[in-house]
Amino acid sequence: MPVSRETPDPPVAARRVFGSSLPVAIRYAGWLADAGVLRGLLGPREAPRLWERHLVNCALLAEGLGTGEEVADVGSGAGLPGIVLAVCRPDLRLTLIEPLQRRSEFLREVVTDLALDVEVVRARAEELEGQRAFDSVVSRAVAPLPKLLAWCLPLVRPGGQVLAMKGASADRELADARSELRRLQRRLGAGAAEAVRFGADVADPPTTAIRVERSAGRD
Repeated sequence: MPVSRETPDPPVAARRVFGSSLPVAIRYAGWLADAGVLRGLLGPREAPRLWERHLVNCALLAEGLGTGEEVADVGSGAGLPGIVLAVCRPDLRLTLIEPLQRRSEFLREVVTDLALDVEVVRARAEELEGQRAFDSVVSRAVAPLPKLLAWCLPLVRPGGQVLAMKGASADRELADARSELRRLQRRLGAGAAEAVRFGADVADPPTTAIRVERSAGRD
């Protein structure tokens, strides 16, 4: 997959977060700007701002993940943030969960082309409840927080976390969901919840996510 002429050169921030994996990230950017746009996984106006808005933004989420964690990306879509995390953090064990066939096919093609050790599962998150468990579950622009947590928390091991990328709306969405979080605490073991920011020294604005722990006492 050649790099599209629509794809800008990677910024300094990309060189910092991807390091020696930058050539793989550039190849993935080519997939997004070409097949990703043609197949409707990414809007055509996104190609010129792929690095700052998508790739660097997702890579910074890696700051919230421990070494060697088993991580699921729920509603992976075009592979954001899951494929980005696999590129910049090869120590992570990534599973991309995506229910739509055309998207899961795209993910498999990209994973094969980039030679990434990543599993692609075509399923809805709720279909995997009781079958799979992860240290962290990540997502980006998938659903409002209460609905997202209802899908993701059952996939998190006790003591693990959900990291939901939310951008500037994170604090407001978290405040609006407080009563629902109390209900999820009783039903699914939702623990502490907070808005967290990653990469303030790398990007402006930094990456913002809502982190929700799963109580260690749940199984």
